[in-house]
Order: sequence, then C-alpha cells, then structure tokens
Amino acid sequence: MALTLLLLTLLLLICGAFGDKHFGYDGPNGPNHWGDSYNGCVGKHQSPINIEEHIVTNVTLPLLKFIGLDHARDAYLTNNGHTAVLRLNDSGPAMITGGPLGSVQYVFEQLHFHWGENDLEGSEDLINNHSFAMELHVVFYKQNYGSMAHAIDHSDGLTVLAYFFEAGDDDNPTYEPIVNAVSNIQSVESNVTLAKPMNLESILIPNHVSIQDYFTYNGSLTTPPCSESVIWIDFKDNLRLSHKQIAAFRNIQSTEGVPLTHNFRPVQPLEDRQIFHNIPITDIDSKNSGQSTILALLSLTCAAVILTAPSEIWTGFFNLLI
Repeated sequence: MALTLLLLTLLLLICGAFGDKHFGYDGPNGPNHWGDSYNGCVGKHQSPINIEEHIVTNVTLPLLKFIGLDHARDAYLTNNGHTAVLRLNDSGPAMITGGPLGSVQYVFEQLHFHWGENDLEGSEDLINNHSFAMELHVVFYKQNYGSMAHAIDHSDGLTVLAYFFEAGDDDNPTYEPIVNAVSNIQSVESNVTLAKPMNLESILIPNHVSIQDYFTYNGSLTTPPCSESVIWIDFKDNLRLSHKQIAAFRNIQSTEGVPLTHNFRPVQPLEDRQIFHNIPITDIDSKNSGQSTILALLSLTCAAVILTAPSEIWTGFFNLLI
C-alpha cells in the first residue's frame, strides 16, 4: 500500500513538473483539446481575440514608459518545443509602466514568437479579421508579485506586448541576431547565447512605430494553462521581417519531434469584454490643431468677405438690424 502511494505521488509530481509540455497545435494535443487537461483554457476571457476597430472604445491613457533599456545585455534563445524564447542573463531588470498598467512597474520575463505555415497567417490576435505573418510577445510580470510564477495567479499579474509583422523581401537587421541563433536551437530544450549583447530598446521601441498607439484588453495566456492574468497591449503599427527570416522559425522541432511549422492558437470569443484603443496625446493635439486651423481659415474668409463686400450691402444689413 505504501509503495502504491509513493508511486502515485511520484506520478503526480512528474505530471506537475512536465504537464505544460503535453500540448501542441495539431490533433489530440491541439487547441481544441487543451481544455481537457487545463481548465483555464475554457475560461470566459481567453486570448487571442479578433480586434474589430468599429467596436473599440477610444481612450487616452498615460504614456507608456520603459525603464532600464539603455544598455546592451547578454541574451540566450531556447527552443521549448512550442516556440523560440529569448531571455536575458541577470543584468538588472527591464521594466514597463504607464498606460493601462497605471503607476505600477512590470518586470521583463521573456519574449517569444508565433508564426504560421505560410506568410498569410501566423499571428494570434487578429485586427479586423486580418492575420499577420508573425507575432512577437514580450512578457512582463507585476513587480509587486515578485516572480512570474506568483504573478500568473492574479488577474493583473502579467502584461504582454504584442508586435505584428508582415512579410517582405528585405531582412530586418534588428532581428538578424535572433534569426541567426534560431538555426542552433532546432532540437527541443536546446539553447544558444546570442553572439552579441542585445539592446532591448531596438526591439521594444522600434523605429517608425508609435508605442502610444495600441489596443488593450484583459485576457489570458495563449498557451496552457491559459491563465486569465494578462493585460494585453497590441501595437497598431506593424513591422516587417523578410520571408526568409520568418521561414527560419519553421525549422525548429516541436515536442512531437517534427518541424514546428505553426504555433498560433485560434481566436477566442470576446464575450463581455471591452477593447480600448489608446489615442496618443500627440494625435489629439494634432486634431485640435487641425480644428483650430479650420476655424482660423473660416475667420479669415469671413474677414475677407466683410472687407471686400460693397458698402450698399452692409448699409442694408445694418438697417435690418435697426
């Protein structure tokens, strides 16, 4: 009896330690069956979703601010069987605050990628039913909770920044160090240190992208255990990678021992959630400035009419007032 209990205990420990490994994107391990093993995956506020712009609520939130991005850091890339994950070696935290996060700071944990079998699909969240070729997720946990493991149990425990990529002909030099490293992590659980230290600023604050123009909503992790603990921030401006760069990710092995050609979860029902679109303050100022310009032009036009109109017309007008 004691031996049986011991074996059962060991089995539970093994399942607990490796349970997050037993999911995939096809067949009996695919997204339609995640709920069989993970209750969280059939929750009411799941991600990803389709963001339809005609139903979003426009808001203006405090500025998003990054902290600790001003120096290069050693980073390493790992194949966890579901995606390519980039983490930093310990060299001081990188953090984000502001926007829907308020004044609380969230600490960088890792970033990873989602892609499809071809460049016509691959992103998890959609915008107006449009799927992008690839999506980057940058994961942070709330500093107050001390770690990702503790934060995942709280509704405001995590924030994930989502960057969308379209495919083009030209390589994106910012991502070339990561793409080059992907060829060295084809087997599951393999990892490699990037050849040069990485500056997170180039990833998190890319050129030609407004980090203040984004959609935000409350949702979940897009992989088991699908915990509903994520404040999503999806940047509206998309980026570009080359067809060749995206194709490199399809060569890494999945937990099933086959090429991981696609790793995106289908969209989930929105249910009763609101999606907010942050309108950058500069855009509002620009709109106000535009309105002021129109009013000024109308005033000048009226003044020109008054100055150029025949005196008989104005004499008749004033006689009517009297």
